[in-house]
Amino acid sequence: MKKIILIIVLLIIAVAGFFGLRFYNKYYGNNVEKDGYVLIPHGANLAQIVDSVQPYVKNKELFEAVAKDKNLDKYFKPGRYHFQSGTGNTSLVNMIKAGNQTANTFRIGDFGDVYQMIGKVAKKTELDSLKFVNGLNTIAREKGYTNAEDLKKYFFIDTYNFFWTVTPKEFFKKFEDQYSSFWNEERKQKEQQSGLNREQIYALASIVYKESGGKKDEMRTIAGLYLNRYKKGMKLQSDPTVIYAINKQTNFSQPIKRVLYKHLTTPSPYNTYANAGIPPGPICIVDKNSVDAVLDAENNNYIFMCADPARLGYHKFTDNAAEHAINAKAYQDWLNSKNIK
Repeated sequence: MKKIILIIVLLIIAVAGFFGLRFYNKYYGNNVEKDGYVLIPHGANLAQIVDSVQPYVKNKELFEAVAKDKNLDKYFKPGRYHFQSGTGNTSLVNMIKAGNQTANTFRIGDFGDVYQMIGKVAKKTELDSLKFVNGLNTIAREKGYTNAEDLKKYFFIDTYNFFWTVTPKEFFKKFEDQYSSFWNEERKQKEQQSGLNREQIYALASIVYKESGGKKDEMRTIAGLYLNRYKKGMKLQSDPTVIYAINKQTNFSQPIKRVLYKHLTTPSPYNTYANAGIPPGPICIVDKNSVDAVLDAENNNYIFMCADPARLGYHKFTDNAAEHAINAKAYQDWLNSKNIK
């Protein structure tokens, strides 16, 4: 009798263990085949969610069963979700229900215009570039501007984190807050002392950024030089402004490696060889260092600068036209020796 009871107990334990293991595997066992990011858009149904998840899970049917048990079809939040090895279906479903998505990294570089930036940014968001453009255009008009290009001064070169589901309004809000924080009372005082308005500061900062190649150690010197030219009523004669003028006319489809004499007459208000004064706006998105360089420009006598072939990325500065002519010829000879056209 005892033997029969023992057998029955063992059978009960075995059955319980079998169903217990199935229960555990269904809800808590690792069901991630490979690490990756699952994109779940707004308005998705359960079938679409399961299809999105399928490449990353071992057993689609088990995930779907748990999703149904936990009403994922009715309660989910769109987003970019990180599926990691070792994660069970319950955790995966709860993550999607709670909206615990993983942010994407965005690098905002020295884009020539805001639309170039949007083209890159939109690739990492749920919205396509056209919808993103329309959203920023609307924001610009609400601020009294013409279009999104007029928002260029709000953006700074840097690396940022945004969710895949970010809207144009949410995206811009981050930069608008940063812009407001950057322009503290100290910088506003320097702005007033500079004799330049905000648009001129950004335009000059963009020239400084382009001329320096983003190197902070020459920025204040370059800013001082261009302010000297501006105050003397001289044309700024900055090559990057010529490149920008050509790029705007060609929708940034014509790369310019070397500015030639034929380029200097390009008709554009941004061409500082053809026009005196500071351009009407920035020729690129800038970084904070270049704006600070204009606000804290070096007090020097330089009015000429030329790329230094002996120190690529750096320049030779002078206040002497004859010396500048020698520097310029050395640089032109170097370009010719490298067959850069």
